Amino acid sequence: RKTGPVSAGPAGVAAAQADPRRAREIEMVEKIAQARTALLREIHKIIVGQNEVIDLLLTALFCRGHCLMVGVPGLAKTLMISTLARVLKLSFNRIQFTPDLMPTDITGSDIIETDERNNRHFRFVQGPIFSNLVLADEINRTPPKTQAALLEAMQERQVTAGGRRYPLEAPFFVLATQNPIEQEGTYPLPEAQLDRFMFMIRVGYPSFEEEREIVRSTTYDLDIELHPVLSGEGIVKLQQLVRKVPASDHVIDYALRLVRATRPKEAEPLPFVREWLSWGAGPRAAQYLILGAKSRAILNGRFAATCEDIRALAAPVLRHRLFTNFNADSEGVSPDDIVRKLIENVKEPDEKDYA
Repeated sequence: RKTGPVSAGPAGVAAAQADPRRAREIEMVEKIAQARTALLREIHKIIVGQNEVIDLLLTALFCRGHCLMVGVPGLAKTLMISTLARVLKLSFNRIQFTPDLMPTDITGSDIIETDERNNRHFRFVQGPIFSNLVLADEINRTPPKTQAALLEAMQERQVTAGGRRYPLEAPFFVLATQNPIEQEGTYPLPEAQLDRFMFMIRVGYPSFEEEREIVRSTTYDLDIELHPVLSGEGIVKLQQLVRKVPASDHVIDYALRLVRATRPKEAEPLPFVREWLSWGAGPRAAQYLILGAKSRAILNGRFAATCEDIRALAAPVLRHRLFTNFNADSEGVSPDDIVRKLIENVKEPDEKDYA
């Protein structure tokens, strides 16, 4: 059964009166749309511009994804994340990744305690990972052993220590930052770690007008009050609503075609894929494309994911999952260039594909 986009306009109200299921769908759309409007209003009290970055953060948040933010210093990446935590009324911890950081500095560790009877026992002391929103600042400045301490938390939403498992409270959201310029003393994230991030978000310089407003607003002593918009419980409910957004076989097949086209060893790969890529994206990329499309759809007032949502999210989902070879590097071809060519060459499924 085909499901068209649902809106809360007059046509949507008329449809709701005829179909109770549509009434619930419209109510879901209204809740998410109202939350998005309120969130943007509060965040922009502190953050000037960066609309695309904020939209991607919210898109990932509402489908339980993690984000890696890449940008030069001074672009308010850390401020944006801390502001998001305040607006969402979430517990927030910032971990500054350094070369001497140990895994237990992130997850926590067992300590020996002595009770009044002089009996000794172990007690687990939680690390900063036990928070709703965790900022892993400059994540590539710590060795792979410490980076790997995040893997279980990001995927399983739990921490294992001393043979015991400690669940992380929902919602749980990891935002990592990375400086693309300074490479001395850094440790590139391994593929398994990169694949845990739903989006790699590139944070660019502001426009002239935005930078003027940034300079004006930050050189005065202003007292800005932020009003929390959502609680952790409210976010979990909205995350559950996003999972109910339908995605047709047409949209799923298009996402699969894009992802499978990135693999140079697939049957009959595109010529530029064979020439420029060593490895392509795995199945998790298609999962994130569909989840992101559902979240983006409902944030934009629709109750159905479309191929346009897939195209809009292709770059942040795929850019860190494409591994270029020497040919691409020597020609100055970036993963973003390859994603653009993929969108141009990979067509949506035709009706005959379902005959």
